[in-house]
Amino acid sequence: MRKIAFLLFFMAFCVQAQEKDTVSVKSVTASIDLYKYYNLKKDTIQIDTSLTVLDEYRYNYLRKDNFGLLPFANEGYLYTQLDFSKKKAAILPQFGFQAKHITYLEADDINYYSVPTPYTDIYFKTVMRQGQSLDALLAINTKRNLNFTVAHKSIRSIGDYYNNLTSSGHFRFSTSYYTLNKKYYLNAHFAGQDIFNQENGGISILTQFENENPAFTQRERLDVYFNDASSKLKGNRFFIDHSYKFREVNSLVFKHQFSYENKFYEFIQNTPVARLGVATTQLINNKTRFNALYNKFGVSFLTKKLGELQFFIDQYATNTFYNTSDVFTPITSLPSNLRNTIVTLGGQYEFYHAKWRFVVLAQNGLSSKPTSNFEVTAAYKIDQYNALTISGQQTSKIPDNTYVLSQSSYQNFNWYNSFANEKISKLNVEAKTKWLNVSGQYSLLTDHLYFYNTQERIDSLMVKPFQYGKTIQYYAVEMAKEIKYKKFALDNRIKFQQVTQEDAVLNVPKFIIRNTFYYTNAVFKKAMLLQMGVTCNYFTKYYADDYIPVIGEFYVQKNTKIGEFPLLDFFVNARVKQTRIYLKAEHINALFGKNDYYNAPNYPFRDFKIRFGLEWNFFK
Repeated sequence: MRKIAFLLFFMAFCVQAQEKDTVSVKSVTASIDLYKYYNLKKDTIQIDTSLTVLDEYRYNYLRKDNFGLLPFANEGYLYTQLDFSKKKAAILPQFGFQAKHITYLEADDINYYSVPTPYTDIYFKTVMRQGQSLDALLAINTKRNLNFTVAHKSIRSIGDYYNNLTSSGHFRFSTSYYTLNKKYYLNAHFAGQDIFNQENGGISILTQFENENPAFTQRERLDVYFNDASSKLKGNRFFIDHSYKFREVNSLVFKHQFSYENKFYEFIQNTPVARLGVATTQLINNKTRFNALYNKFGVSFLTKKLGELQFFIDQYATNTFYNTSDVFTPITSLPSNLRNTIVTLGGQYEFYHAKWRFVVLAQNGLSSKPTSNFEVTAAYKIDQYNALTISGQQTSKIPDNTYVLSQSSYQNFNWYNSFANEKISKLNVEAKTKWLNVSGQYSLLTDHLYFYNTQERIDSLMVKPFQYGKTIQYYAVEMAKEIKYKKFALDNRIKFQQVTQEDAVLNVPKFIIRNTFYYTNAVFKKAMLLQMGVTCNYFTKYYADDYIPVIGEFYVQKNTKIGEFPLLDFFVNARVKQTRIYLKAEHINALFGKNDYYNAPNYPFRDFKIRFGLEWNFFK
């Protein structure tokens, strides 16, 4: 309620401020190409209200194309990572609990706006049962060089299965400013997020789902492992990125980036269960806290002909800790906190010339905990339709905190480890042409960290972190092509993945495929643009990672394969002015196919659903 009250107050304040502005933007008819947003990488994107097949792919809770991600049964809960090449790997040690972070908005996910008149973006979509998903954003420039943006994304869905409620909120407030002489630039934001999920641990009797017994068509009747467990990931972040340059060209530029973030992950279970082992308390209340402070200072020399050469030093200080007042009994042999202070020194060179772009980045740790990162990117844009990009990266990464330290009322989930740095080398090639888009990746992983269930049984979990001392080679090739004929189109995307390893530590499906056949036409005297079609998603069988909510992570398993079931969706979309309307029948083949569709060994995928919603843009 406080966030909603703040949003209303902010809207009223911005409107009043605009009315008092001596240069009224209301009196100007603004062109659509003046409405823009950009990210920390300074990639500028024009706000687009058209309706294409890409809008169909992006119309989901993440609001981005989720090819290679398989959503769990309840909206906004978890995603199975089918495409390993899309997995983010931060060079600095993170909090952990990575399975729960898929919907968490990082600093790179926050956009900054520049709009000539107030701009509003509203996203609405129905969910599984008893709830809705909403994302609302308001951006306004009180002056040409000063923007304020406030946004809030939330979801509530009870889900089809027992004890599987999703209730999350993501509040963002951002501002961007530059001086009229364009020497000083500032981007800043605050993000407050809480992600709450009831955790049922998956269904415990698979035959109830697979045998198509009419008594279990109401999915809440299926037996689940946990009846009273829940988890929450909550975080607040303050972020500033600003710079000052002395002259327009051939100038020194001073840069500073600051971030402070505090988080906690909490797992609560009123009644301990034997599946997770011996418990030391009658009430499970595991709460892990995390604070992170980041400062980066840089100075660069910017030239018109030779590009920009930058040198920087940064410090990253974190503290993962457990309070003694927590309900669970601390293990005396384990430390109560884990501190990291990492200082790195680096340099970056960016060069643009005609159709060429080169970027070289190198940084190395100065502290007692060594880390390093080296990146090279070369891009050549032939014309509007053809471009080639080659990039490489070599990283030595300190392990995330969940691999190192964990405390829990469940004895099986207590550890304190000393692991070597993960070494990751990547080579990416991407070619965009008017005939076909092709990309490839080769990765070499050494000292790879993963979680594994030492019990090797789905009904008994003793999940521990391990480090794989041998090398893992990962290959991937992706191709995409859209074929159009008059008002019909066929959009195709296929990904091939291959892993070379001595042990089954990293598991991926060999093929991921998406095909969309659709029809587009202007109707009602061209007042509405209509789009309708069918999408088929498919991936081959593989040993998918399973999920353990106690530590909010996926773990490797080698007992059950999932996959080789098609996912057919029929959609009808329409655009009227700046409003896009979406109607979709999801997983229609569940009505007549076998019940063999899973996200993880004991987590069924979604049943047939009809869902609708809209995206609405206002340009005041």
